[in-house]
Amino acid sequence: MKKTRISSKKRNGLRPMTQNLIERAALADPDALPLTPADFRRMKRTPRIKIIRRALGLTQEVFSSRYRIPLGTLRDWEQGRATPDQPTQAYLTVIARSPKGVQQALEG
Repeated sequence: MKKTRISSKKRNGLRPMTQNLIERAALADPDALPLTPADFRRMKRTPRIKIIRRALGLTQEVFSSRYRIPLGTLRDWEQGRATPDQPTQAYLTVIARSPKGVQQALEG
């Protein structure tokens, strides 16, 4: 049976697009623009705690034990079911800026 090519894509990937073609395609998409305030409210943000933890390269379990944050609480924050209060946000800021310093302070 002969294989027929049904796509105009190159075999090794997508067709290259110039910046001009990309902009024209984006402007032609009726769902892409304009964004309204309601659209922004529906968008999910990545919780800051998750960004900090991933930047440090730690699992949830290691992060929670190292910085003495209950694992369930950490998961709730990362999944958006709860938000840290202001003192905890300050603690997370200190962790983000000086993770080794916080770890040393907690250890000794």
